Amino acid sequence: MTLFEQILESRGLTGDAAEVFLHPDYALGHDPFLLPDMQAAVERLVSARQKQEKVTIYGDYDIDGLTATTVLVEALHAFGFRFVETFIPNRFIEGYGMTEAAVERIAETGATLIVTVDCGSLSEGPIRRARELGVDVIVTDHHNVAPVQPPAVAVINPKRLLQDYPDVYENYILKPGFASDFSDVVSSSGLSQASSKSKAKPLSNSLSNSSSIYNLESKIYPFLDLPGVGVAFKLVQALQTRLDGLANGQEKWLLDLVALGTVCDVVTLVDENRTHVYWGLKVLAKTRRPGLKALMAVSGVEPEKVNARNLGFALGPRMNAAGRLETAKYAQDMLLARSGEAALELAQQLDEMNLARRSDQDAIYKAALEQAMKYENDPVLVLSHPDWNHGIVGIVAAKILEKYKKPTYVLQEMGKESKGSARSYGDFSAADAIRASDDIITKGGGHKLAAGVTLPTDNIEAFRKRVNEYFLSLNLSPQLPHLLPKEDVEITDFTEITEAVVEQIATLEPFGNGNPEPVLKITNVLVANVRRMGAEAQHLKLTAKDANDRSVELLAFSAPSEWFVEPGTRINVWFQPILNEWQGRRSVEGRLLQLEVAS
Repeated sequence: MTLFEQILESRGLTGDAAEVFLHPDYALGHDPFLLPDMQAAVERLVSARQKQEKVTIYGDYDIDGLTATTVLVEALHAFGFRFVETFIPNRFIEGYGMTEAAVERIAETGATLIVTVDCGSLSEGPIRRARELGVDVIVTDHHNVAPVQPPAVAVINPKRLLQDYPDVYENYILKPGFASDFSDVVSSSGLSQASSKSKAKPLSNSLSNSSSIYNLESKIYPFLDLPGVGVAFKLVQALQTRLDGLANGQEKWLLDLVALGTVCDVVTLVDENRTHVYWGLKVLAKTRRPGLKALMAVSGVEPEKVNARNLGFALGPRMNAAGRLETAKYAQDMLLARSGEAALELAQQLDEMNLARRSDQDAIYKAALEQAMKYENDPVLVLSHPDWNHGIVGIVAAKILEKYKKPTYVLQEMGKESKGSARSYGDFSAADAIRASDDIITKGGGHKLAAGVTLPTDNIEAFRKRVNEYFLSLNLSPQLPHLLPKEDVEITDFTEITEAVVEQIATLEPFGNGNPEPVLKITNVLVANVRRMGAEAQHLKLTAKDANDRSVELLAFSAPSEWFVEPGTRINVWFQPILNEWQGRRSVEGRLLQLEVAS
């Protein structure tokens, strides 16, 4: 068995499952009418199109929200909507989600319908206010849902199904065997309107990453981890069954946006998400969109070589910088730009903002590291300071987590109120800890691994105590193993670490949450050479030799001090094979993920 075959087998990808995974079939997408309230949303939008009502897309300032907004704007224009506007909240004014003040401003423009993207599930007050003003609301979202849905025309959120049927899903995918059991229960509940109850042309259902085939027509949506842009895209697919203007197949040109939002929102890259990103990368390689062409140019990304890593580490940070420092409208305008000149100007502005963001981030991180030492005995870190921009603290929280291996909340104190972000890992949910603090915070929510919170500054100490008590109450098993790399295959030598295997591994793209880049482990190799690199000698490049004297160079940026071992040391390493191209020369190296001295 070859090394690549071993990698596939370690992931349960054998036989038909491997073929399905390696070649995702776009035509096997799930029926959008299986999502909650999809039928009601389509009927309301069809009515709006007939009457040419003024529609406002209420977005969000992160990339998921920005791409979802753009998807709906472009689709509605294609369907013949003449009056479509966008509202992107400002992180420093409105904050996350809908507000009553924003709804009132939108109503004053004459809008009679608001469609939210990536927000709205918990916005009962603003949606109720919209109704009072004669404005209908359609929610498209993927965040946590309320026990009782807000008074919207429709709340299209896959997580509603997880709330109502928690036992039938595992890792957001419908368990095999539940397809036939839930047809009557779902249809009688009225929660999902399937295509058989509408004029919709049913789409065939998809394969998961396992070998199971779900026969789910007229039953229940099989995959719940769609990002906001994924939910918006399913709404577009549903509208295609009722409105002219966007012929079947033409919606694929929106997949470049869907891929960008999906990767940057760090949802699991399995099932439909994998399909959307797989084909979205192909669309992005030949995108018609001036904004994305310009963004790739300023980011140094070659379109024909674009991959998921480029989205997460090159395009994404530049787009996010606008919302973190000033307003995300710069990024939105770039996505919607029609001329290459305007798009390039905006992309260059985002690039400059990203440089400023990195500088501010470095300063906050350094100060946060010092403050963290005061709470070294806390299992959860809660850090705060008046000078820390709350648009940046989420990235700092991620870096603190990486350094201290602890869930981390980082806040900006803004007078009487403080705002911040959290990052977590393993079994500890940052969002659930916030919910456990409801009585001492103003608002908050998010995901298991990333969340946001607003609270009175005077309550920071009480919040710190509460989230740590919550952590201890869970009696979790040791969490550190969740952060350590897990090898797909343990190899005995470097024989198969070749260009060919790197190219084979690339066929598993797109990599990300739920589909990580394969990791290899090798033990008891000899360190032949060690080289420090970087302005502060913080980067490591070492040469490792196996028992047959074959060698591979391993690289680690900002490596821990204990990794700088002496030549002659025997080590165990976890690494990812990568192809290095420099001045026309190609060589196979390893991205070093973990190092330990061999016993």
